[in-house]
Amino acid sequence: MAAGTGVVLVAAIAAGLAMYTGGDGGDEADAPAPAAAPTTASDTPVPSVRVDMPSDAPTALPSLLARPVIRPEQAFPEKSVRLKDGSRYTRVDLASTTECARGMSAELAELIGQGKPCSRLTAALFTDHDRRSQVTVTVLSFDRVEDASRVFMMASMDPVAYQVVSLDPPPEAGLPTVPPGSAGVFRRVMTVRSVVFANGQWGDGAETEEAAITKQTEGLLRYANDRVVAYEEGKSGGS
Repeated sequence: MAAGTGVVLVAAIAAGLAMYTGGDGGDEADAPAPAAAPTTASDTPVPSVRVDMPSDAPTALPSLLARPVIRPEQAFPEKSVRLKDGSRYTRVDLASTTECARGMSAELAELIGQGKPCSRLTAALFTDHDRRSQVTVTVLSFDRVEDASRVFMMASMDPVAYQVVSLDPPPEAGLPTVPPGSAGVFRRVMTVRSVVFANGQWGDGAETEEAAITKQTEGLLRYANDRVVAYEEGKSGGS
C-alpha cells in the first residue's frame, strides 16, 4: 500500500541522518499550544542543522525525486471530503505559492534558508459538518529529501516556532476568523519529499473539546498524507 511504503521510507530517512546544535525537544511537542504569530521571531535563535542522506536510502529514491512536486489539485482534489470514520468536511479555501516564506513563521523560513528553498507550499482550509472547526492542512514540498527532513525534525521538536500559517476563511465562506492567540493542535508527517502540516482550531477560539479537535486535525492530516504519498511514489495520476 502507498501509505505503508511511505512510512518505511520516512523511517529510513529519520534514522539518525540529522545533526543539529542548540534547541531542546521533548514529549510536549504534540500538546495543544497557543498559536504564535507566524511573522514574529522568537527570542530563541534558530539552530544550525546539518542533514545528510542516510546510507540505506531506498534505491528508487532518485527516480521518485525526478517527478515534479505535487500540485494543488493533486494534493486536495475534493471540495467535499468524507473520511473513513464517516466524518465530513468542506474545503473552504485553497492557496498555493512557490514563495514559501510567505506562508510560514520567520523561524521556519530561516531554517529552510540553511538548505535549498522549498519548491511549493500548498494549503487548504477545511471546516467540519457543523462549521465549528477550522483545520489548515499544508503540503511543503522540496527538491531534496535532506531539506524536508530538516523541517520535519525541527517542527516535531517545536511545532509553535517552526509552523506554517493557518489560513483565514475567505468572506464568502461565512466563517469567523479565529481570534489571535487561540489554542491549537499541531501535527505533521513527512512523505518522500514533503512535510505535511495540520493545524486545527475551533473557529471561536475555544480551548474546550480538545479530543474532538485533535481527532479532526489528525484525520485530515491522514487524508492529505495518503494523497501526497501516492503521488510522490508514482501510484496516482499526474507527472
